[in-house]
Amino acid sequence: MSDKPQGPNGHWQLQSIVGQLRGAREQWRSANGRSSGEQGGRQLPSREAVRCILEQLCGALFPMRLGPVDLREESEDFYVGHTLDAALNALLAQARLELRYAARHQQAQEDVDAHALALIQGFAAALPQLRILLDTDVLAAYHGDPAARSVDEVLLCYPGILAVIHHRLAHHLYRAGLPLLARISSELAHSATGIDIHPGAQIGPSFFIDHGTGVVIGETAIIGERVRIYQAVTLGAKRFPADESGQLQKGHPRHPIVEDDVVIYAGATILGRITIGKGSTIGGNVWLTRNVAAGSNLTQANLQHDDGTQK
Repeated sequence: MSDKPQGPNGHWQLQSIVGQLRGAREQWRSANGRSSGEQGGRQLPSREAVRCILEQLCGALFPMRLGPVDLREESEDFYVGHTLDAALNALLAQARLELRYAARHQQAQEDVDAHALALIQGFAAALPQLRILLDTDVLAAYHGDPAARSVDEVLLCYPGILAVIHHRLAHHLYRAGLPLLARISSELAHSATGIDIHPGAQIGPSFFIDHGTGVVIGETAIIGERVRIYQAVTLGAKRFPADESGQLQKGHPRHPIVEDDVVIYAGATILGRITIGKGSTIGGNVWLTRNVAAGSNLTQANLQHDDGTQK
């Protein structure tokens, strides 16, 4: 006797399960005031589409390192132009989906297609400056890690660089008014590297995340120039105030400000809207909820009283 399912009503009872799943979807949509997409089509951007777009953008930004294996310098410009055209057209389609979705739920009256085109044109125009900014991050990683043999190794191998490339692209989308596309972009890097950078975080040039696994940088964090952080560092919120109805308030500053030339070692947890002054060093596994003066050097030892409580 064959073990294969025999038609839609075989071993899996698919007809019944499909019907029940349809009922669950309809119940959820009815309860949440949702309707089908336009002509039954997709309403939201596609995670897979964004993943492909980011791969194309990485290749276009760094063609001889992150582009196709058989690329030659004499055809570099052709490849970049062709790849950007494909990536930007695909990104435009995803932007239209996000803006249409937002317009429906906000009952806004706007020319979504024209707005999407203007946003992606702005994104395209920003790519040369984003490449220059990313060059500072690559050099910071190379100079900041004695194990790095070349900038090529850094770009090809370091998870912190992948996360920062995604962040620079996502941050532009976030500021442009495409927060869902930005968040998908960030979460793709999060899944690949274990580094969680919210696209709203403001990060200056020459930023280096060494090793990287477990790093968390919150939405309203502000990071200055030439900052270096290590694995398992958290720049998080201390508390989450709620409104009168008990819903968490969104958008207010709740994450740290890290000034220029700060180094934060592995496992440090820095919470709340505090400022880490310029040139400071925060030691490993430090738990910090207060401002730090410029030039400070904090370790677990100098943060503890004799009774073990924090200063």
